Amino acid sequence: MKITFLGTGTSQGVPFIGCDCPVCTSKNKKDNRLRVSVWVETPEASIVIDSGPDFRYQMLRAGVRRLDAILFTHGHKDHIAGMDDIRAFNFMTKEAVPVYATHETQESLRREYSYIFQLPTYPGIPQVEMHTIHHSGSFDINGLKITPIRVLHYNLEVLGFRIGDFTYITDANFIADEELAKIRGSKALVLNALRHEKHVSHFTLTEAIEVGDKAGAEEVYFTHISHQLGLHDDVEKTLPPGFQLAYDGLVLDI
Repeated sequence: MKITFLGTGTSQGVPFIGCDCPVCTSKNKKDNRLRVSVWVETPEASIVIDSGPDFRYQMLRAGVRRLDAILFTHGHKDHIAGMDDIRAFNFMTKEAVPVYATHETQESLRREYSYIFQLPTYPGIPQVEMHTIHHSGSFDINGLKITPIRVLHYNLEVLGFRIGDFTYITDANFIADEELAKIRGSKALVLNALRHEKHVSHFTLTEAIEVGDKAGAEEVYFTHISHQLGLHDDVEKTLPPGFQLAYDGLVLDI
């Protein structure tokens, strides 16, 4: 399994518009973060988790030529705003792109992209094949098993996903013990770590470290990072063994 971090930034990305803080003006490429997303490649399938506003550029930058499915964690704008650009994959394959989401997230997609779902269809609009993710139980894509993990983003339920030995969770500030049990044994766990200060709907860095310890994964990578967390290289030096900041373009082989 190959994991490519397409984006590791918070909802407004880094640099933040109009900000001249040390992170936003940093020359280190690891401090430049597009909106959060990952690309998972296995022999069975090529899958992207979330299609945020940077989706088009992320596909070009990573060289994604095959897309078997998009998994959606939830319906917030920074996770769905790029879905119109799946049209390129429609043109290449002459087929609809399978989209996996809960009923709630599908409602968000239908509101945001009503023209995709209206009949009669209009030439050139994105073609999608909707699949419903239920709140419990695994599903598969081309034989690849995927286990949803339910987390809370303040009072909104968001899905993480375990795919083999890889677990991906973003936009969370609470994970119940029964959901943590689904993570245990992962070789790589990705968690959101927004900043140092308390936040209403995201883990702080300290909270994310505590969750990572409790989950017992071999390696933990942090994503959905704000400019408020600090410079990448400075924060890295403070992390315990087995923990590190993800960055755009980071590739994991599992």
